[in-house]
Amino acid sequence: MKQRTLGTTGPKISAIGLGCMGMSDVYGPADRNESLATIAMAIEHGITLLDTGDFYGMGHNEMLIAEALRNHQRDALTISVKFGALRDPDIGWGGYDARPEAIANFAAYSLQRLGTDHIDIYRPSRLDPAVPIEDTIGAIADLVAKGYVRHIGLSEVGSETIRRAHAVHPIVDLQIEYSLISRGIEEDILPTCRELGIGITAYGVLSRGLISGHWSPGRNNERDFRTMSPRFSGNNLTHNLSLVDALRKVADARNTTVAQIAIAWVAAQGSDIIPLIGARRRDRLTEALGATSLSLNASDLADIEAAIPNGSAAGDRYPEAQIAHLDSERSTA
Repeated sequence: MKQRTLGTTGPKISAIGLGCMGMSDVYGPADRNESLATIAMAIEHGITLLDTGDFYGMGHNEMLIAEALRNHQRDALTISVKFGALRDPDIGWGGYDARPEAIANFAAYSLQRLGTDHIDIYRPSRLDPAVPIEDTIGAIADLVAKGYVRHIGLSEVGSETIRRAHAVHPIVDLQIEYSLISRGIEEDILPTCRELGIGITAYGVLSRGLISGHWSPGRNNERDFRTMSPRFSGNNLTHNLSLVDALRKVADARNTTVAQIAIAWVAAQGSDIIPLIGARRRDRLTEALGATSLSLNASDLADIEAAIPNGSAAGDRYPEAQIAHLDSERSTA
């Protein structure tokens, strides 16, 4: 597994990371034993970055990771935790809380659930509009000073917020959606991060399975976020799957899979970009790992661009109510 340094001040990590959200939440039921086996397989194959959130399954994901790590060396791994999203017993969402006093509380619970004495990268899951970002980052910086947190990250924020946060404490990475059909960061956010020496951990590199090559119309699970996603609905889905068909021709010509070429495209956009793979099964992880040995040349990149031109996707990446919480979207509107 190749290694990359996260930003200019961050840790050295694997060239891809494992996003663990789907093992607990959002995409419907997951198999616990298969999830644990997938995490173990990722570590055995050199993946050192594990990404989670304290609200994934209301703490379930952190406890799952803790169980998975019992047979592995903790200090060889980088654990990234998002906080601040509020949940309710009906598995609903209740906004965001990034007040300094709340941050200390969230961190205490995460440390306990993870069974560790420190969090490698700690980040607010979204911008709390009621709290200045300087206050949020200052509170995390206090945890850094006390040794409970090693590095500070951000998630789904725009350039102005990035600059304000970075002025308080060095930010190692911005976690944000980035894929062949979600390229909004290229205009302003990515250049800002590069100017400041901030890395990108890219989630949604397969657009939640939409451009994995495995998605088929008619799938339905009431607990699956994708049933409410504009890109998975009606004519939008039909159009977006036609883009996948075009990408499949590019992949077939190179004896690779749609998922592998989509992941490799993200990785090829810069050494400062770390794709997060949301695999929750070993077969999907095996396929994703194949992307690490796929090298794309100029001709490959041109053919991929022709198959899925920038801006060609139909539908927003989140429902309207959730888009309203994305500082990253407001900054590029």
